[in-house]
Amino acid sequence: MRKTIPILALLIVFFSLDAQKMLTVSDAVLKQRTTLAPEKLLQLSWMGSTTSYAYIDNKENIPTLFTADAKTNQPKVVMTLPEFNTLLKGKGLKEAKEFPLLKWSTANLCAFEKEGKLITVDITAKSITSTVDLPVLSENAENIDKAGNGNYAFTVNNNLYVNVSDKNVQVSTDGSDNLVYGKSVHREEFGIYKGTFWSPDGKALAFYRMDQSKVTTYPIMEIGDRPAGARMIKYPMAGDSSHFVTVGVYNCDTKATVYLKTGTPREQYLTNVAWSPDTKHIYIAVINRDQNHLKFNSYNAITGDFEKTLFEEKDEKYVQPMNIMEFVPGKPDQFIWQSERDGYKQVYLYDITGKMIKQLTKGNWVVTATNGFDTKGENLFFTSTIESGITRHLCKVNLKSGKTEQITSGTGTHTALVSADGAYLLDHMQSLDVPREQSVYACADKKKTFVLKNAENPLKDYALGKLSIFTIKAADGVTPLYARQFLPINFDSTKKYPTLVYLYGGPNAQMVNNTWNGGGDLWFQYMAEQGYVIFTVDSRGSENRGKAFEQVTFRNLGVEETKDQLEGVKYLKSKRWVDADNMIIYGWSFGGFMTTNIMVKHPDIFKVGIAGGPVINWKYYEVMYTERYMDTPQANPEGYKNSDLTLYANNLNGRLLMIHGTEDPVVVWQHSLLFLKSCVDKGKLLDYYVYPGHEHNVLGKDRANLYDKITDYIFLHTKK
Repeated sequence: MRKTIPILALLIVFFSLDAQKMLTVSDAVLKQRTTLAPEKLLQLSWMGSTTSYAYIDNKENIPTLFTADAKTNQPKVVMTLPEFNTLLKGKGLKEAKEFPLLKWSTANLCAFEKEGKLITVDITAKSITSTVDLPVLSENAENIDKAGNGNYAFTVNNNLYVNVSDKNVQVSTDGSDNLVYGKSVHREEFGIYKGTFWSPDGKALAFYRMDQSKVTTYPIMEIGDRPAGARMIKYPMAGDSSHFVTVGVYNCDTKATVYLKTGTPREQYLTNVAWSPDTKHIYIAVINRDQNHLKFNSYNAITGDFEKTLFEEKDEKYVQPMNIMEFVPGKPDQFIWQSERDGYKQVYLYDITGKMIKQLTKGNWVVTATNGFDTKGENLFFTSTIESGITRHLCKVNLKSGKTEQITSGTGTHTALVSADGAYLLDHMQSLDVPREQSVYACADKKKTFVLKNAENPLKDYALGKLSIFTIKAADGVTPLYARQFLPINFDSTKKYPTLVYLYGGPNAQMVNNTWNGGGDLWFQYMAEQGYVIFTVDSRGSENRGKAFEQVTFRNLGVEETKDQLEGVKYLKSKRWVDADNMIIYGWSFGGFMTTNIMVKHPDIFKVGIAGGPVINWKYYEVMYTERYMDTPQANPEGYKNSDLTLYANNLNGRLLMIHGTEDPVVVWQHSLLFLKSCVDKGKLLDYYVYPGHEHNVLGKDRANLYDKITDYIFLHTKK
């Protein structure tokens, strides 16, 4: 019997592993955010300004709307999707395949848009109380922005329109390729994501006007025509002329437009546009082209006159404001501002004269988001890295005392919605070990009540590699760097495994997080099933670790980041189970730059490289991003020369696959074509693959084809 038990145990292990599912490339790529994503309750949200909340659960495969009050957390069924559809059919509307996005005004009333109507439902009476026709905007309307009072702003081509009292009014008439109204500007840097800004009362609209007449015209190849043609875009390259941006204010009552007198020079950045609560003033962070000097200015919203500079920020390298000011409820003379001025992104309290009242948050961690105030404006809620750089927690700070409290618990990544009175949180949490939890927190005693606990893991039946997160030292020998590692299934430390290094390494990105699957793609688990080690390290220069950590790459992109990535390689080579003769490096965009950079400057490390959408020469990249980190080519010729990868193509030793979308408007196709030409000129063989019609990322169904190509290339050139 003693001999039989171990044999039986081994057989059980063998058959259990054999019975486990294996991922396909298509499943890993196309299903990771759908059927292979962790279970969750949909539309978990507060019901207006109450402490009641609602969510949709696919209970017994029947989508069902539930509500509960945070004080008791006793859920009750409101209606199923079939019952909801009965209401729709009663009003002559089509059935819905799923619940539409519900917007709650009270604990009883919610509204949604369907078939050109705004429909309001009373869930207590289980009846549709009103159906109101939505304004008819142009069929070509884009950038639609709705004000609180029901007015709309939108663009058609490059002109701006508003819809007031169900009438469309054309605000600008001279929009063109050179003159753009109501759209995002500055290549969506500085946190800019839109081009219109309604006043609090919805009666006036601030908007961007962008003059691109001095910006270089750039061709994007379009192969669908016969013969093929070029779609011309405006693309300001580093060191060249940029666009001239102004801010207009349209008055819906008078139908008049004034422009804010933001002054000279023409080539400056107007960011973080915000209205005062009384709608009399507009505030803008004005940044010089060198991006090392910020003036936070106030303008008269009626006349457009410059009023005053509230404060200034300077940095010897660069400033990077990403968030608008936020006024304190009930105190229209106070606002908060987020800044990295003390070395970490923190929150500051100001009065409207520009006097700093106090620094509200402080520590060797960063505020990653603000989550609103309580009703009285006594406390500000925010998300931060207060526990570690790879986690996120919801905290609050008292504006009077400055006392900071961490509310959420459990190591992982928390994303929360705060109730209007600030008494409760609706929290979404995930970690390496927890697919998802959704909870209600009482802020007073931090008591947590689960709404969804131990979400079903959709990968529970799959063979998965062991995932871990740890730290290694940066090249400076001091700074800890977060690293993520997947080990192959059935890992045997006496064997050697081919190893894939996946990297990004650039600004404004973080690859390693304490989230489900470590923030990585499910394709990494597929590769672990195929017997590969997968490794990623966030080198210095990446975000959410403080200003010094991020700015170390200034004027020399690709230098310090590469040193840190090589420390990752050193760690891997110290492991006897890493096959140092079969190492692969793969990255996209900045990661494509880093991949190519390492392949040509350290050619004997990686046998295989895959570089997607790579920057090859920074003087061919856009003004706003490049000049922040590199200055201009004229001011920093040595930095640009060192990072021009065409000059190093002769060093290419391993197999390098370069991939590019032919209609990429971000890292234009010219980058990889220049590197390809350099390889041809120097007699080097480069494997090159393009995706016709795709932009910077290969999305949709073709993404599976992309990863089939990448996987096939790795298998072809490495020993398993």
